[in-house]
Amino acid sequence: MSLDALTLGGLKELLSLCGITNLSLASTPTTTTIANNRAEHPYKIGAVYLIRTVTMIDVGRLVEVTAQELVLEDAAWIADTGRFADALRACEFGEVEPFLDGRVIVGRGALIDATEIAHVVRTQK
Repeated sequence: MSLDALTLGGLKELLSLCGITNLSLASTPTTTTIANNRAEHPYKIGAVYLIRTVTMIDVGRLVEVTAQELVLEDAAWIADTGRFADALRACEFGEVEPFLDGRVIVGRGALIDATEIAHVVRTQK
């Protein structure tokens, strides 16, 4: 079968073989998205996380998890943690650069690890 001949029913069958169910397609002029298909994840929505990526460290309150991103609010870039274990316990960091108010999107492909911390850190330091 060629991809050009694939029907919506065939696509749904193919996706179900990959474990994707509850398919709902929503189109806009520029994008097509698959809705209602959030993968299981270990994150707690509303919790505050310190997230290490391959290039930086962010902290913030987790408000959404998608297949490709973590979405934070009340976020800051941590340029210097100081002693890492001490920083996690006290939520005190050597250098803090807050993001503007609103959402910050972190690509999950760049994620190294994430851990819950006690509270958001937004004071520039």
